[in-house]
Amino acid sequence: MLSRREPIPVRRILEKLDRFFDGGEMEEAKALLDYWKREADSLQDIRGKMAILNEQMGLYRKLGEREKGLAAVEQSLETVKALGEETLIAGTTYLNAATVYKAFGQAEVALPLYQRAQRIYQKELPPEDERLAGLYNNLALTLVELKQFDEAETLYREAISILKKKEHPENEIAITYLNLADLVCARDGIEEGENQIGAYIAQAEKLLDADSLPRDGYHAFVCEKCASVFGYYGYFLAEQKYTKRAREIRERT
Repeated sequence: MLSRREPIPVRRILEKLDRFFDGGEMEEAKALLDYWKREADSLQDIRGKMAILNEQMGLYRKLGEREKGLAAVEQSLETVKALGEETLIAGTTYLNAATVYKAFGQAEVALPLYQRAQRIYQKELPPEDERLAGLYNNLALTLVELKQFDEAETLYREAISILKKKEHPENEIAITYLNLADLVCARDGIEEGENQIGAYIAQAEKLLDADSLPRDGYHAFVCEKCASVFGYYGYFLAEQKYTKRAREIRERT
């Protein structure tokens, strides 16, 4: 039993949550987060509650549970307001809230939250921090949906510049090149943009096939995510290759 003077044990909660995710135990994950949100409320642990709400936003977004996801967003933004600080955790909350709105078809609502997260991240993080690259990719996706193509392209290229400085950045850069292909398709059309789309597809394939890239569980996840994009643009052999690779990695592990 927790002392009423102690915050909730966020690290331990997240470790248990990861075990549920690894086992595909989503109902258990929901119950865990619900329980600790109630505990955080009873302890008046605002920072702990923000951490739990951030996890709930991500979980309900992935599960496609719109009503619960948007409810978690509303509570998260209220909690940030109660905290009254423009800290990194506030920036992350804005980012996660924006991603939920984007996932559920509300790009216009998502945009100012992404921009608010951007201001905090650029102030609080070093310019080479890969969290900035993740933010830029997510913000750019929203800008493409809103047809703000020049701003989106700039952000994608800034994300690539940051990612190039990390060890084994190939997975993330490949995803960004495929995002750039989607940008060209949205802006110019698939026929008019065929050459540029093809160049970005080739860059992504080269990165995913790099000999130095670990063929681990994360790579399998990226291969699964990217395979359908290759297929959409008519690169069916690449689609089959990455689908097969992901399956083989998962069978080994």
